[in-house]
Amino acid sequence: MKKIYVVLISVLVAVIVIVACSGAYIKFALPRAEAAPVLSIDHTADRVERGRYLAYHVAVCMDCHSTRDWSRFGGPMAGNPGGGGERFGKEMDFPGTIYSANITPANLGNWTDGELFRAITTGVNKQGKALFPLMPYHRYGQMDKEDIYSIIAYIRTLQPIENKIPERELDFPLNFLVNTMPSEAKFSVKPDESNTLAYGKYLVNMASCVDCHSRTDKGAIIPGSEFGGGREFAQPAGKVCAPNITPHIDNGIGQWTMQSFVQRFKQYTDSNYHTPQLGPGDLNSPMPWHMYAGMKESDLQAIYTYLQSLAPIDNAVTRYQKK
Repeated sequence: MKKIYVVLISVLVAVIVIVACSGAYIKFALPRAEAAPVLSIDHTADRVERGRYLAYHVAVCMDCHSTRDWSRFGGPMAGNPGGGGERFGKEMDFPGTIYSANITPANLGNWTDGELFRAITTGVNKQGKALFPLMPYHRYGQMDKEDIYSIIAYIRTLQPIENKIPERELDFPLNFLVNTMPSEAKFSVKPDESNTLAYGKYLVNMASCVDCHSRTDKGAIIPGSEFGGGREFAQPAGKVCAPNITPHIDNGIGQWTMQSFVQRFKQYTDSNYHTPQLGPGDLNSPMPWHMYAGMKESDLQAIYTYLQSLAPIDNAVTRYQKK
């Protein structure tokens, strides 16, 4: 019996040592990202304007990295452009507390263009720390490099805002596992805008539509649910579920015309449209309608064309669930 106990204790000690070493490796040796590229991006007027358009209306960087007014429908930007500080906490079903970064030159002024490029496309910051994929760097890493250059050129023009952001606090074991999440980018070439289907797919990736309009389990998209809706967003008054945007006739957007799709976004061009003050018992839409409203009609048409090409998913979504 003593020999059995000795063997069991030895196995237990070995398991503890292996787990401890694995945890230490994940915590301190990862992420293993390539060195930031050496870049010096020319801030041409065309690049800055393209970057502004993408940062506000397609990739919507400014959505998270600014203050939003959640007392109004769609949470329009309330100020602090690029200054960060938006809080994403457990009350929103996040595994901890995360704050959006200050991306103005007051905070990023000592970052090189290459360090910004690496952070946006692979999820590793200047200090080599893994970013939480609330910022969809996995999607941005599939963009055309030139579009990333344009976004960086625009970010450099933001008015500096002094705003010290609290450190994130991730729950165990995610505070370790976050280091395994960054990955090398797999860039693409931006399709010609005349190729509406391919360009629509490119824009849909940039806008990260699939991340919200799919069912998820512990933050990961459930395979087969892509674009079929059902992701839940917790709010004080209940839950809001993302709709099905596949071309299913009954439960998706199969009956939507291109005109009605475009108009659904463009109605928010008027900042006063459908933005009443919401009460404490009201549910809000997490979608940044007011930012997407600034997208070019041709871009919205391309997105519609791509979404209509998807396989229909029969998933009926109850959009609003009050407590």
